[in-house]
Amino acid sequence: MPTIITRIWHGTTAAHHADDYLRYLEASGLADYKNTPGNLGVQVLRRLDGAICHFWTVTRWDSYESIQRFAGPDYDQARYYPDDAQYLLEFEPTVLHCETFEY
Repeated sequence: MPTIITRIWHGTTAAHHADDYLRYLEASGLADYKNTPGNLGVQVLRRLDGAICHFWTVTRWDSYESIQRFAGPDYDQARYYPDDAQYLLEFEPTVLHCETFEY
């Protein structure tokens, strides 16, 4: 069974920016994910928690080499975009990678 690698990034915004940030994310990071060879899919999870909104991007990849095409050689580091500072409350330095098995 081929191994799929799942990459999970987490970020937070002010709740009142949640919809604007989702639109921005669609145009920036999600577009880059989908246009990177080896990307097998993208999901966004969103949860409101009082005045804060949590976002997780969950992407599936065919290999670590494909993830490096998206994130660079230090692929455990989170990748940020110039306008992220308008929305994100903090910049988590790393992401989570997991081997993923589908049955």
